[in-house]
Amino acid sequence: MAVKQTAGREALGEFAPKFAQLNDDVLFGEVWSREDKLSLRDRSLVTVVALMSQGLVDSSFQYHLATARKNGITRQEIAEILTHAAFYAGWPKAWAAFRMAKEVWADEDAGDDGKGQHQKEMVFPIGAPSDAFAQYFVGRSYLQPLSTSQVGVYNVTFEPGCRNNWHVHHAHKGGGQILICVAGRGWYQEWGKEARALHPGDVVNIPTGVKHWHGAAADSWFSHLALEVPGEDSSNQWLEAVSDEVYGQLN
Repeated sequence: MAVKQTAGREALGEFAPKFAQLNDDVLFGEVWSREDKLSLRDRSLVTVVALMSQGLVDSSFQYHLATARKNGITRQEIAEILTHAAFYAGWPKAWAAFRMAKEVWADEDAGDDGKGQHQKEMVFPIGAPSDAFAQYFVGRSYLQPLSTSQVGVYNVTFEPGCRNNWHVHHAHKGGGQILICVAGRGWYQEWGKEARALHPGDVVNIPTGVKHWHGAAADSWFSHLALEVPGEDSSNQWLEAVSDEVYGQLN
């Protein structure tokens, strides 16, 4: 997935247009997008260590820490990375880096309070554990009905790594489902197609007859509103679970 960056043009587009173009189009547009050579996660690891070794724990370092988390580096991993680098880059630099890393991973420092932090990011309640559908999920999900008349609207929340099984929506006429992402990061995939990363504000239209699944990213809680499109003789066909192999390739 190509990295899109506009920070250079926004900050220096008029003052230093060439530098801005090199920053946005070459550094991020070309170097960071060479995922066939090195993954985004590995590039984040290299960048964080390089900046820390120079003592550059400024706003750019915070940005790259946040990017590292977005690219899949966990709190436990960043702690080990900075600890290891401290022996080569210097102990005081590690202390400075840790202070900033604690801010970026602050919600995970609260232990199991990631759920509480996730709730603060959206106006809809997480709801209760979706025990009635637990057999169709890997991991724990939560369900909060928002409307059960006219059009069914439900807030569905997935803990990190949770996803529902492959399934198909059926209807003789109309039917299907619409997802509106409201918090966290997740995935949607149709059978035979590449997975699509989901973020707040994204909308997914799911027609009838399409085999698909959706769920959270491995390191993030995720919530979406599920809207039931009215149809005649609508039903859901639940199929096999999304394997760890298939899911693991996305993270």
